[in-house]
Amino acid sequence: MFGSTVLEVAIGLAFCYGTLALVVTTLQEALAAAFQLRAGMLQDAVKRMLNDPRFDGMARVLYGHPLVNPRVGAYDPGARLPARLRPSYIEPANFAIALVDAIRGQGSLEAGIAAVPDPQLQRTLQTLYLQAGGDLQRFQAALAGWFDSAMERLSGVYKRRQLLISFLVSLLLTILFNIDSIHLFQTLWQHPAMAAHITAVPDGLDADVMAQLWVLPIGWQAFPPVFDAQFALQASGWLVTASTTLFGAPFWFDILQRAINLRSTGAKPAPINVEQAMAPAPAAGPDGVTVVVAPVRP
Repeated sequence: MFGSTVLEVAIGLAFCYGTLALVVTTLQEALAAAFQLRAGMLQDAVKRMLNDPRFDGMARVLYGHPLVNPRVGAYDPGARLPARLRPSYIEPANFAIALVDAIRGQGSLEAGIAAVPDPQLQRTLQTLYLQAGGDLQRFQAALAGWFDSAMERLSGVYKRRQLLISFLVSLLLTILFNIDSIHLFQTLWQHPAMAAHITAVPDGLDADVMAQLWVLPIGWQAFPPVFDAQFALQASGWLVTASTTLFGAPFWFDILQRAINLRSTGAKPAPINVEQAMAPAPAAGPDGVTVVVAPVRP
């Protein structure tokens, strides 16, 4: 009974946390697409690399290159670039080629680097060009590596920002639907049959998944809440629930699958050694002497 209760509680909690994480991920991707978060952070990173904070110099010329932004077409560097035309990803090799074109213009590459107005960017380009030994391909490879390292730092910043957004969205949903982990655990422990209807890992969000979710003890029974010691415990449960979404839906659905399999089939038997199973079995003879009986083979 104890083991069954533990499994049912684990299944109920994992199903609730996994479904919430799936909802949060869907909303997070919708917000990222609506507000162009990836494209905006990429543009800010390029502006910092090229020391063009007002986006009216080298970065703007770079964004007008068809290898960086093929959707622009005939682009006027003096015009405002619409947000919907900003790329969300730039290939490092294409960045290097486009930057070389922007530096060189109609003249030579050395003269273009010397004519770069920003002294810090000019020194960076001169250093990379000298390390390449004046070879164009090696210089482009160095520029691609420089851009790639900057994108690795940007990826870390983006992930941390997305984790913060994920936590805030999950906390908002947790309060809105009153998904209190402490109350959920206590109720499932006292009534483990509430999670018996969960028999499979959901593939996505649909009506059946949401119907199974609402069977669990979530939602408001009385609103507004009374601000007392019980409310402090409830707020702690909200924080615990919101924190679980940081692990991601695959993590909780993997735990859910393992718990369901364990509930359905139990522990797997130990593997049988065929050689030991086919070995002769000792038997006691009439005089107490051990006799080895060989198996009969066809």
